Amino acid sequence: MRLQARPASPHFQRVPAIAATPKSLLAVILTFACIGSLGIEMPASAAIPAAKDTSAPLSASTSALLSAGTSAPLSASTSALFSASTSALLSVSTSALLSAGTSALLSAGTSASLSASKKAKADPALKGLPISELSADEAILHALNRLAYGPRPGDVERVRQMGLAKWIEQQLNPNSMDDRALEARLADYPTLRMSTAKLIDEYPQPKQAEKQAEKQAQAQARQEQRRSDAGAAVVEKDMQAGQAQPGNSEAPAVTPVSTPQPVADNSNTPAPMKQQAPANDATKGAGKRDVLGGGDPNNVPRAIADDSKRPQRVVAELSMSKVTRAVYSERQLQQVMDDFWFNHFNVFAGKGEDRYYLTSYERDVIQPRAFGKFKDLVTATAKSPAMLFYLDNFLSADPRAAERQAMQRAMRQQRRRGGFGWPPPRPANPQQAKKNERGLNENYGRELMELHTLGVDGGYTQKDVTEVARCFTGWTIDKPRQYADFKFDDRLHDPDPKIVLGKKIHAGGMKDGEQVIDLLAHHPSTAKFISTKLARRFVSDNPPPALVHRMAETFRSSNGDIRAVLKTMIWSPEFWSRESYRAKIKTPFELVVSAVRALGTDVDTPMPLVQWVGRIGEPLYQCQPPTGYSDKADAWVNTGALLNRMNYSLALAGNKMRGARSDVPSLLGVDSSADPKTALDRAVQVFLGGQAGATTVETLEKQLDNPQVLQAKLDDPRRQVDLGVVAGLVLGAPEFQRR
Repeated sequence: MRLQARPASPHFQRVPAIAATPKSLLAVILTFACIGSLGIEMPASAAIPAAKDTSAPLSASTSALLSAGTSAPLSASTSALFSASTSALLSVSTSALLSAGTSALLSAGTSASLSASKKAKADPALKGLPISELSADEAILHALNRLAYGPRPGDVERVRQMGLAKWIEQQLNPNSMDDRALEARLADYPTLRMSTAKLIDEYPQPKQAEKQAEKQAQAQARQEQRRSDAGAAVVEKDMQAGQAQPGNSEAPAVTPVSTPQPVADNSNTPAPMKQQAPANDATKGAGKRDVLGGGDPNNVPRAIADDSKRPQRVVAELSMSKVTRAVYSERQLQQVMDDFWFNHFNVFAGKGEDRYYLTSYERDVIQPRAFGKFKDLVTATAKSPAMLFYLDNFLSADPRAAERQAMQRAMRQQRRRGGFGWPPPRPANPQQAKKNERGLNENYGRELMELHTLGVDGGYTQKDVTEVARCFTGWTIDKPRQYADFKFDDRLHDPDPKIVLGKKIHAGGMKDGEQVIDLLAHHPSTAKFISTKLARRFVSDNPPPALVHRMAETFRSSNGDIRAVLKTMIWSPEFWSRESYRAKIKTPFELVVSAVRALGTDVDTPMPLVQWVGRIGEPLYQCQPPTGYSDKADAWVNTGALLNRMNYSLALAGNKMRGARSDVPSLLGVDSSADPKTALDRAVQVFLGGQAGATTVETLEKQLDNPQVLQAKLDDPRRQVDLGVVAGLVLGAPEFQRR
């Protein structure tokens, strides 16, 4: 049975209620006025989008402000938006920032970009790259935003001194870089180094934990009983020695104390042990909710606390390590590609045992092959217990397999009887036979072609889906709840010939599936589909067809070499074009990580960051459909998301986040706290590369007299700028939402 389809634009179940802290209240009020000026439909019961899905596209009423509607790019200037809502903005001037944000993020480009006619002069830092439309600083910033998770303080200058081409070559060869500082941080997460068997053993499900506790209690009872019996035997021996009289052979034997049945064998004995292990109410229903993506990010649920031994801790450490790698790793492109391929070969952590399988899946399957041959990556994912379990292929079997096995058993029994028919065969149990009956499952066969290789328009039919599913029968999991290794069970495999995409598949056994992977990995549709997805991730939502064609040619000529395809893309004029500059909207994960890097934040506890990613709309490892999260702007641009993005920026820059410390004065200069205009100018220079649209600058300047920015009451003559608020507002600007 196929998993439920999911539309291209992901919709999330809820947006958690947002705490109106003094500084984030500015963003809340800001959004309310934005809603009024844009005519966005909101729930009647609440303005804060907590009880209703806010990920829906902006309402059609915004067409009064957008000449072609929200489905078409906005004009280069957004001044009409602000002139149409001047009265609303005067009363709460900060609302203009998110009003401009919704429009600017949906537009084809921002006014922050320099004129397309401006040509960059030759710069030694750009030597060897086809860059003609961007300045050196723009090109370096562009590379850091596309091939990494954004610049850290000083990164632009470091790359300039090294040379951009050399930095890119290093990123394409991650093993050439020292990343021991990151490894030291990851040492805090022991589950990352555990095998699947050890994770299942040390972080059992609640019911399994109760069973294990009962077994341990019984074992302890038996051990105590053995000690008691041994002591009783000694006492008995002493008593017999004391009572024995010389010459009296008629003395009665003392009944041994240990004669009764051992306590461990008494059915009443385990009861006290069960009572000593009361049920933990906190675990009830824990698996039914996402503990990583909701509530107050500063409050850590008990289920994922550092000393927790619950299964949620496994995914929690995986999520924290993902954020830590993205923030601190020198191998930035490696982290970007890991995220890309995991999303491409998506597995949902909330499905049963997959929470135990994901650690090995990402560590042993995705990461080592992120730059290798595509065929090897597909093969590794196909054999991964995580994928086999997620798409149910571990249950897929030839429908005739049970009948064949029954016949084989009957033949063996007949041989044992020697042809005399004795002893008579036991009658078959029809209920047991029906219970053991397994059939063909097409989930993996369909997603392998539709999502992993050919693409939905790859030229396959439903008949091909069935034939591919037949090829992968017998690809299963050995002991799913103990150690979960890949296993090929020939008894479950369909031995007959198959026809896939017009090609006969009859290699036999496990080689049938391997032959299908080889066929799909070398298919022209796969080259185009994978090249398109890579170009969409790194270049634009609608990548140039000519670029995709060249990437696909490289894919075919290099036998699916991922690194070679990336080099073709990066060394293309389209990658460095003005149209590609800041043309992509950051996903929630990209925004959270890039803001941390931009501020140079020191993160001791990444769990609040993980929860912010979920709160903004992209809970890590929690995408249920096999499509993975969308990589297009329309999935992430909506009013609720922009409000959460602004609140996150204000909390991070204002040091209102547990386990994270940002030193904004060192970035903007302590002297800037005396002059709000100076503070704003420096924040724009530091976080936006000095490129902010006129509308954004005008809107931000209107906030400089706000008491929240000046850290003063309305009647207080003292004026000192809150640099955290200024930095948070700039990080929430439309230009920073783009990469």
